[in-house]
Amino acid sequence: MRYIKYMLLGVMLFIGSMAYAQVNQWQDLYKVKKKDTMYSIAKKYGITLDELKNANPEMKKEDYNLKKGETIFIPFAKPQVQESQKPIPVIAVKPDVRNREIRVGIMLPLHDVDGDGRRMVEYYRGFLLAVEDMKAQGISAEIHTWNVPADADIRQTLLNPEAKNLDIIFGPLYTPQVKALGDFCAQNDIRMVIPFSIASDEVTRNPNIFQVYQTGSKLNNDAIQAFLEHFKSCHPVFIDCNDKNSTKGVFTFSLRNQLEQKGIKYSITNLESSEEMFAKAFSRTQPNVVVLNTSRSPELNIAFQKLNGFKANNPQVGISMFGYTEWLMYTKYDLDNFYAFDTYIPTTFYYNPMSWKTQQLEKKFYQWFGVEMQYAIPRFALTGYDQAQFFLQGLHKYGKEFKGEKGRAPSTPVQTQYYFVRQGNGGMQNELFQLIHYKHNKTIESLTY
Repeated sequence: MRYIKYMLLGVMLFIGSMAYAQVNQWQDLYKVKKKDTMYSIAKKYGITLDELKNANPEMKKEDYNLKKGETIFIPFAKPQVQESQKPIPVIAVKPDVRNREIRVGIMLPLHDVDGDGRRMVEYYRGFLLAVEDMKAQGISAEIHTWNVPADADIRQTLLNPEAKNLDIIFGPLYTPQVKALGDFCAQNDIRMVIPFSIASDEVTRNPNIFQVYQTGSKLNNDAIQAFLEHFKSCHPVFIDCNDKNSTKGVFTFSLRNQLEQKGIKYSITNLESSEEMFAKAFSRTQPNVVVLNTSRSPELNIAFQKLNGFKANNPQVGISMFGYTEWLMYTKYDLDNFYAFDTYIPTTFYYNPMSWKTQQLEKKFYQWFGVEMQYAIPRFALTGYDQAQFFLQGLHKYGKEFKGEKGRAPSTPVQTQYYFVRQGNGGMQNELFQLIHYKHNKTIESLTY
């Protein structure tokens, strides 16, 4: 009995000590008030925002919102290390990359679980085709790959000893992984290419980052400036397509505002207008340029029907169309209409199926991997090919000084060109903008800006 009594006493003391340890992890349990923000709470308790988030992991989710009445943990502030006490990072000096094999890392979702994985596998396969072709130019690369899905902690990937020795890393695909990978690349003097869309501004802070993706607002602004420059002598015709879910109203509103400021007259018509009212919107003395307020395929096809009917009765009237990047997906069905109406599509990428080089790469892709490229804009394999050529040839030619600036492109692209501009004291942002022009003579040209 005495043994059992002491054993129970020991268990209670152990539980008590555990409870004491758990309570003392936090300096407070805080109930959220109406006007609280994560920043104001962290400031109130003298802790950092990261310390608050680490204590409450749900705050790290992209869709997280602080709610009134919610109880959150307030951790103790970590002791601040004086600047003089901080260890000075030691970066190993790597031999000049121009004189040796380029060490490349691919950190993307390389799997067959979902669409993201399948697209990135195709991107990687295109990358491999480029590496194979560059051997003929005396450029060799050692490729290291890691499957980094959406739920992966990329910091665990970076523990691999091979990672620190890389010259360049392509990835990640997901926003939550950007900062950790960016910090790692900065610490180890590695170039980092973010190849696709991302919701992060790390490029403005990290000089090692090359960010390919551009925001929708930048594309809108570039498209408006290109329109004003290219169609100075044209009469703009805006067609209301009655698409209540369209997101293109921001573009058409801004474009009309710019036209009004410059004193340029324009017309507005509707897809449901009668033939007579539709025809009145077009100038007989100036070439016309048509702009729809939607990018959807059904409305575009109705617009083509209206325009073909108008053109049949008025063959002397000049008409061009100014579209949207999404229209590149419709070339399989609307290519003849694009040619017939002298169509211009603003974009940062394109796919030209008529190009001999494109056809050769598509053929080689099938020979190597036994499948066709996915029907997508841009073609992911061709994107991987172009990015590998651009960055690896750039490193081979310019070494660590490679910045990818305009006028210093190291390679001729198959699908997409790039040029980068320094963002303050941060990294390099892709600034390329182009109009893809489908000409009456059934050829395609890219007008770069």
